[in-house]
Amino acid sequence: MNGKLYALSTGPGAADLITVRAARILGTLDVLYAPAGRKGGDSLALSIVREYLGEQTEVRCCHFPMSADSAEKEAVWDEVAAALEAEVQAGKQVGFITLGDAMLFSTWVFLLQRLQHPETVEIVPGVTSFAAIAARAQTPLAMEQQSLAVVSCTAPESDIRQALAQHDSLVLMKVYGRFARIKALLAQAGLLGHALLMAEATLPGEQCWRQLAGVSDDQPLPYFSTILVNKKWEKA
Repeated sequence: MNGKLYALSTGPGAADLITVRAARILGTLDVLYAPAGRKGGDSLALSIVREYLGEQTEVRCCHFPMSADSAEKEAVWDEVAAALEAEVQAGKQVGFITLGDAMLFSTWVFLLQRLQHPETVEIVPGVTSFAAIAARAQTPLAMEQQSLAVVSCTAPESDIRQALAQHDSLVLMKVYGRFARIKALLAQAGLLGHALLMAEATLPGEQCWRQLAGVSDDQPLPYFSTILVNKKWEKA
């Protein structure tokens, strides 16, 4: 059998929100690479998919540093991409798992850039965190002619301010450590009443705040925290 590399999206957190295709492929893998936020630490993505793995699958956790040092991150991307290609060239069925969707704010895309044999790659899409949040909060992401913007809160304030002004509906990702700043921008735009904040959607620790004006600027938030804004949504 020819080797193949699967980029497998795990969805937002709940194990039953991965796709049927991803679950089927997970059961056939020879090797699975799982990202971990800390050296020797647990992999959330691995905990999501573990029940779908076959007994034959070797699991290899790889640490991707959350660092401002570009050289350090690129060295890891180079190393992991080379390892994935070596496994595929050896004829193995190889998986790389990633939270949410593989093509959205994902480490996977930096590996994809480095792969020399795209014909051996299949990318399996997944439920995004903000799709899960919209469903859990019963708040539509966009309606009719509404525009939808997905914005990283690491962007310059001027870019976030412009997005808040231009779009009817927004997803503000990477809120962790930046809530006070984002809350102030929402207040300046008159949008606090149209926003909600959800943390750890679909996981046991899920929390949702619908009245952001009453949330303290120093409210402790989990890493996986996202704000949805819909300027026109009102329940009948």
